[in-house]
Amino acid sequence: MSGAGTAAIIELAGVEKTYRTAAARGRGVGFRALGGVDLIIGAGEMVAITGPSGSGKSTILNLIAGIDRPTAGTVTVAGQRLDQMTEDQLARWRGRTIGIVFQFFQLMPTLTATENARLPLDLAHRGPARERKAMAGEHLAAVGLADRAGRLPLELSGGEQQRVAIARAMACQPPILLGDEPTGNLDTTMAQDMFRLMANLNKAGTTVVYVTHDQALAGLARRIVSVRDGLIVADTGRRP
Repeated sequence: MSGAGTAAIIELAGVEKTYRTAAARGRGVGFRALGGVDLIIGAGEMVAITGPSGSGKSTILNLIAGIDRPTAGTVTVAGQRLDQMTEDQLARWRGRTIGIVFQFFQLMPTLTATENARLPLDLAHRGPARERKAMAGEHLAAVGLADRAGRLPLELSGGEQQRVAIARAMACQPPILLGDEPTGNLDTTMAQDMFRLMANLNKAGTTVVYVTHDQALAGLARRIVSVRDGLIVADTGRRP
């Protein structure tokens, strides 16, 4: 549950998710990733979702992002019922509502740091090209990469690539930032730097939800949701 007086920005109610391969569908069986999840996250919270591999934590993140659809239950994010939206509606909604940072960066290798950071703005046709480039430059400066704007991903360290990924995720200034093991491919020092960037975004008002198996990283969040065998088994920490 979210804290008293805090408006819910994410709500999962009775959510189940079963994955079925073509062969499994024919036999009526599949893998149950979530077995009935209720989760409310208030606007402005920073929440870590943790648990062992295969526990269902990444599935929860994918449902919040509208990448997956629930087998049962409802998913409401920023006032929209995602389980009732078409794929086209979801794509448009995701572009203005959700920023996602992945473990392996997923930058376009032939684009410079500025071009990668500008990509969501280009796809959304957000303003003239000159303004999009200037905005991308501002976002890169905010993550400490103003002097690396013209470099390709292969010319950047892992930590720098993840900083570009954060600049890209926040390009359209979405109210929610999701991290899927965002520090899993970084060393300890770089991971701490990455968390500080997410924490600063959270202090500025962005709701941050990240998945991690790293208990030390999870412990830095104000709230920890623990998942095991497709169920939430603990939900601890301060609420705003």
